[in-house]
Amino acid sequence: MARSLDVYLHNDEVGRLTQDDHGQMGFTYDLEWIDNPSAVPLSQSLPLRKEPFDRNECRGFFGGLLPEETQREIIAKNLGVSAKNDFALLEKIGGECAGAVTFVPSGTSLPELQSGYRELTPDDLEIALKELPRRPLMAGEEGVRLSLAGAQNKLAVRLSDSRISIPLGEAPSTHILKPASPHFDGLIENEAFCLGLAKAVGLTAATATLGNAGDVPYLLIERYDRIHVVGTDGEDSVRRLHQEDFCQALGIPSNLKYESEGRPSLKRCFELLRNVSTVPVRDLLALFDAAILNYLIGNHDAHGKNFSLLYVRGADGRVQTRLAPLYDLVCTHAYPDLSKKMAMKIGSEYDSRKIGPLDFDKLAHEVGFTERFAGERVKDLSNRILTQLPTVEARHSKAARAAQLVREASEKMSRAYYNKIYGSGAND
Repeated sequence: MARSLDVYLHNDEVGRLTQDDHGQMGFTYDLEWIDNPSAVPLSQSLPLRKEPFDRNECRGFFGGLLPEETQREIIAKNLGVSAKNDFALLEKIGGECAGAVTFVPSGTSLPELQSGYRELTPDDLEIALKELPRRPLMAGEEGVRLSLAGAQNKLAVRLSDSRISIPLGEAPSTHILKPASPHFDGLIENEAFCLGLAKAVGLTAATATLGNAGDVPYLLIERYDRIHVVGTDGEDSVRRLHQEDFCQALGIPSNLKYESEGRPSLKRCFELLRNVSTVPVRDLLALFDAAILNYLIGNHDAHGKNFSLLYVRGADGRVQTRLAPLYDLVCTHAYPDLSKKMAMKIGSEYDSRKIGPLDFDKLAHEVGFTERFAGERVKDLSNRILTQLPTVEARHSKAARAAQLVREASEKMSRAYYNKIYGSGAND
């Protein structure tokens, strides 16, 4: 039997997600939304139009809101649905998603739904984090409808006056909480270090702090797609900002997020940003810096889902499209068993150990910059990193190892550019 979900953007009903008798998903915008002067599309890959979008057209965006890999499989099993059924999963856990999208049963008005928060005591939080491997995103627990993309254990929470609560129903969260990984020692400390370093050298990145729930260490990351708003009554509320990752914007399914699979390349990411950014010059520079940073910190897993567009409505009522702050910054190089292959190649090279000035020169040409620009940008960021490294805390041996590798990569690139200008010009 055909099924449908009403799709809301912020508090506006914008369309309907359907699943037909054959299990095929589709999406159609409401005509009232298309005719609304303030209407905006859900995604760059789903432009406003009257004609329905078929499964292949809408899978990249809607499927991209869901967890991946083992997380998805466990959640599906716990909820009694197929792991490949995006519609069924969004029906179960699509209350609080990335961006400003919410899914509710058709015919149910969003304001009618009961939403709120359940505060967690320190003991409650410790128990919840320990249960995440068996119950990702607390899926199946009464009232909880949380969805976060990615393959790592995490939880969407609200932080208020140092108290942590779980959003219920369609209530918005403010932070993402990642517990220590049982598979990668020091992963959260590694990420905290890399995010801190990015901010220290002047790049825009998510804010994160380390904490503990009993004997469970965690990383608490402030969501850049949520803001606090104080009403006329003095009450503090949380407002969603819409966002989508580059795979969603390009209509690419999450399981095809790596360039080697024929999908997002840095060149394609730059083309997307150049076409949609409200301030393209600033955002293109920021994306080039991000590419340099990911190389220098040894983040080999910087794929298309690790860059996002953020949509903010300005005072004039127009929606501005900007490159979102950096997130998921990890020195994967610190783990010897992980691949040294970059998720997106720089120039012609995937292997981070072989990348040098000539590869950044080629990348610059591909995305519309000059060799001189590339050289100045790489040298400047390398030097800023070397200056700021001592100021960024590394609270674990893996974070300390990451700092050592970042120093080595930055020194290597500085030497390579020195040789290129004053010496042999070798692609060191």
